[in-house]
Amino acid sequence: MSDLKIWDVENTKFWEEEGKRVANRNLWISIPSLLCGFAVWLYWGIITVQMLNLGFPFEKAELFTLAGIAGLTGATLRIPSSFFIRIAGGRNTVFFTTALLMVPAFGTGLALQDKDTPLWVFQLLAFLSGIGGGNFASSMSNISFFFPKRQQGLALGLNAGLGNAGVTTMQILVPLVMTFGIFGGDAMILENTSGTLIGKIPAGSETYVHNAGYVWLLFLIPLAVMSWFGMHNIKTEAVSPDVGSSAGAMGKILGLLLIGFFTAACGLYVILPAPVGMGAPAIAKWPVIAGILLLTVVLMKMVPGDIKPNLQRQFKIFNNKHTWIMSVIYTMTFGSFIGYSAGFALAIKVVFGYQHLMVDGIMTHETVNNNGPSALMYAWMGPFIGALIRPVGGWIADKVGGAKVTQVVAIVMIASALGVAYYLKAAYQSANPEEFFVPFLLLFLVLFAATGIGNGSTFRTIAMVFDKEQAGPALGWTSAVAAYGAFVIPKVFGEQINLATPENALYGFALFYLLCLLMNWWFYLGPKAEYKNP
Repeated sequence: MSDLKIWDVENTKFWEEEGKRVANRNLWISIPSLLCGFAVWLYWGIITVQMLNLGFPFEKAELFTLAGIAGLTGATLRIPSSFFIRIAGGRNTVFFTTALLMVPAFGTGLALQDKDTPLWVFQLLAFLSGIGGGNFASSMSNISFFFPKRQQGLALGLNAGLGNAGVTTMQILVPLVMTFGIFGGDAMILENTSGTLIGKIPAGSETYVHNAGYVWLLFLIPLAVMSWFGMHNIKTEAVSPDVGSSAGAMGKILGLLLIGFFTAACGLYVILPAPVGMGAPAIAKWPVIAGILLLTVVLMKMVPGDIKPNLQRQFKIFNNKHTWIMSVIYTMTFGSFIGYSAGFALAIKVVFGYQHLMVDGIMTHETVNNNGPSALMYAWMGPFIGALIRPVGGWIADKVGGAKVTQVVAIVMIASALGVAYYLKAAYQSANPEEFFVPFLLLFLVLFAATGIGNGSTFRTIAMVFDKEQAGPALGWTSAVAAYGAFVIPKVFGEQINLATPENALYGFALFYLLCLLMNWWFYLGPKAEYKNP
């Protein structure tokens, strides 16, 4: 019953009589599985704030690297994950990748019980958390095959949008479960004021930071069971014609994941500072990311056996220029959403949680600001809006066209990024940065909302530009490239905060959004557009 030999959702009769029911069941199991993937991938953005509040013996810049490591690894794993469905089937893929998330979740719970846990252990766990980021590509590719093109904007928007809500769910749930000893273990004492969704927790209070890892096991275990017994492999020629046994399919998935882990590790070794890595200069991150993308694809092309012809068939997307165009445009929307989600809480803490005082002619940023906002109280808002509004973006794009919606989104993102930069600069030079927090927060929420709408509209464009066989891999590949935002944005924020110019990060992002605005107009809206407002 888990294998579908006939699947023709473009046939209205088949869709109404059989397809809709099966597609919706797979969608509603896929969504919470993807939600937990996002949560485990990005929980370092919240955990590191609490590690700072608890006095873990790490520098701020070192804590920023944990979110960056998870971000880069998750983005890299999306490359092989883009091709899982054809070689392994949707049911096999969702079950196995959901089960794998239990490893970093359990390990994080263990490591957080001891302040003396070395940094490299947290870096390794952040590395493994990337599995959750990779799951997005396979999940979206899988769902694209279940729905007819006329409904893909909404279906993909629901899967991605409610899946993206894992960021918000995590940002609400993690601070909550850290307040009581639900999983046992010893409490730690806060050295600085912390917070939850509803207010501040004073220094001296007990907290159970290790619950941030353990809590996800409550969801991952039943979800793995549900995906195994409730989902399907579509065994048609255009989707997953020959996946073999379930054990064999999972072996293929693991092999391709190991390629992604290897190339991500190579890139991180170049970028991360000693003693973990070479400590290459900041500018090196751009060629390193390009090198990771290239090396991953090259190694996948060298995979022997029956995987090779299946991969080569899907690699045809690289000969299509729209694969590269949409990769850049989707980086504007999803790359921004995921990158800001990863770094938002720590940025609030670092910029508004400290006073910025001139001492002997030198601007200092180490004095705790007792009037500062709680990062854990506000950080969930942006990802919540961006995730919740994504299906709306897909629905609107179904009605008026994806490119048109993306164009409006790009304009809003440029304006709001420049506004955030203005208030960020003012706050980082002020003894009372909280005075600038409200306009900073409101503009950032506009920025998040724009990314959410744009996420829905760009995926609608991809679904229309590519044929059925190539749409799934193209969705996965573009999401892989865009996901490097989860590495780049926290990394850039960390670099610019070290230079005392955090506003420059937003100026740079605004310039990139302008480039995407021009590309979207030229290829999909202008007089020479090959596809008119797809």
